[in-house]
Amino acid sequence: MLRTRLWMGALLIALAVGVLALDGYFDRWHPFLFVLVLALALLSCFEMLHLLPAELRPPRWLCFGGVAAVAAANWPAHLLQGVPGPWAWVAGTFAAVVLSAFLAEMATFREPGRSVARIAVATWAVAYLALLPSFFAQLGWLPCGAVGLALAVFVPKCCDIGAYFTGRLLGRHRMTPVLSPKKTWEGLAGGLTVSVLAAVGINRLGPVLPGGAWTDLAAVGFGLTVGVAGVLGDLAESLIKRDCQRKDASQVVPGFGGVLDVVDSIVFAAPVAYCWLG
Repeated sequence: MLRTRLWMGALLIALAVGVLALDGYFDRWHPFLFVLVLALALLSCFEMLHLLPAELRPPRWLCFGGVAAVAAANWPAHLLQGVPGPWAWVAGTFAAVVLSAFLAEMATFREPGRSVARIAVATWAVAYLALLPSFFAQLGWLPCGAVGLALAVFVPKCCDIGAYFTGRLLGRHRMTPVLSPKKTWEGLAGGLTVSVLAAVGINRLGPVLPGGAWTDLAAVGFGLTVGVAGVLGDLAESLIKRDCQRKDASQVVPGFGGVLDVVDSIVFAAPVAYCWLG
């Protein structure tokens, strides 16, 4: 298992670095970022629908269409002249998805059942899988550019890696015995240490974090806050899996589980990273 995690982790790192490097040649279009965000969002939606019990599962067309539409809504404002800003597009598209969820249940309603629950699940799924990742997508157009995207990806993932190995070596005290029994306080401390080191190292390539001469101190704050957000994202996905009585979202990523198991920390970390860099 460890060997599989190592080679698969190296492959994922190479993929992320490749996307960031290639996208640097398209400052306005960001086509590789678009493909990455859209593909991960749709794959995550596929896994989410399979996790949910049938009676709570919204229409597939609504979930896939809503996730794709909100993810894609990050691009028009940057490609077209004289149109509203990107967050207006994202918010408007998300509102249209919410309305569509109501209309879909109204059109198919025959007797009392779980209509309200399915509307809520559809709205939540699109918010989780497309609205939150929009903060990551928008980093591509900030002055921080590729360095900001690298911070949003590698700081929470380095926290994952540091927590995994520190927990295996030194973990004694369980942090969340019910949601994620293998997580320990020692692992958390190790993970946050690695996330801080990653933030300081990546920021020195820019630097893009505020603080001037004190930018390393800002990087420490970034590493801690984004690292904690990543841990919470991991626990949030654990909550979903435990509630659906599943160990992994799927088995498409050897050694890690599913796509959701890989991106869960980044989804929660992206809004915090955006607050630092936006």
